Amino acid sequence: MTALPHVSRRTLAASGLLLPLGLLAACADPSPTATGAAGAEESAASDGGGADGDTLDTSGSQELIRATADDEVAALLPPEIADSGVLRVGINGTSSAPLSFLADDNTTYIGSEIDIARIVADKLGLEFELKLTTWENWPLKLEGGDFDAVHANIGINAERLKKFDFASYRAAYMSFLVTKGADFFLEDADSISGRLIAVGAATNQEQILIDWNAELEAAGKEPAELKHYSSDADTLLALGSGRIDGYLSPFASLSFVAARRDDVELQGRINAGWPDETLVAGTFPAGSGLAEPYAAALNALMADGTYAQVLDRWHLSEESLTESRAHTQENP
Repeated sequence: MTALPHVSRRTLAASGLLLPLGLLAACADPSPTATGAAGAEESAASDGGGADGDTLDTSGSQELIRATADDEVAALLPPEIADSGVLRVGINGTSSAPLSFLADDNTTYIGSEIDIARIVADKLGLEFELKLTTWENWPLKLEGGDFDAVHANIGINAERLKKFDFASYRAAYMSFLVTKGADFFLEDADSISGRLIAVGAATNQEQILIDWNAELEAAGKEPAELKHYSSDADTLLALGSGRIDGYLSPFASLSFVAARRDDVELQGRINAGWPDETLVAGTFPAGSGLAEPYAAALNALMADGTYAQVLDRWHLSEESLTESRAHTQENP
């Protein structure tokens, strides 16, 4: 693995990621939530990612990566969006570095999801307007018209394609976070049999575990017990106290945590669309007409190198795509 990104101790202290698991275990273990609803510090309820590299600027004053407008691409926009002159994008305000998170100033939201959305707006000749949401609320808010698109590390799946259209922009992987030196290796259905596994509710990774449990039960084996916690800090506390064996979440978020601790490590890498493959994508109401121009803008950004600049900044190059396309229920 290559050298990993540097983040200020202020940022890590604020998120609780500097506390060793031994100290966390000395606290009272939180009860898992029934629904997995996000709290203010939740950081990994999303569907995919990856991270490596040697530096990471987490300041609120970082120079923004911008793109130039493409009139040919902008001409593909639905009239109502073109006339408004604005692209309203919902981002998960409770996600984690390097996806979308609060900068060191504890005020400015930064991250790869925001940067990709901003350069797409630039390419489409639109003003970028960031709107905060949570993992649990983005579907209803998107359908309700609170924003035009969502960038929340969302993986494409058949269920979502019934209600939403997509424009793909990154690969999607999952890993397990476990205590350092664990005497097991989590990577597939058999490996989780009888284990206690934390996972975000209503995510692709939870569906993977549900499917694996069904396989185990069909084979007469003990399924895993799934736990939902309200924040990463609570999940790490549970891991440190031995209340769970592992935490399945996006590789991006977990590798960011593991790189800054000497008491945890990652195991396995699973495509977020298991048993098939999926991609992370910009998400729109079905039939909105935004998927095609969005994909065209992403392809233009890939061609001019701006897309690569964003992924390089956030150490996500290993999950880069060479082409974007629109994904709909008719053309998944």
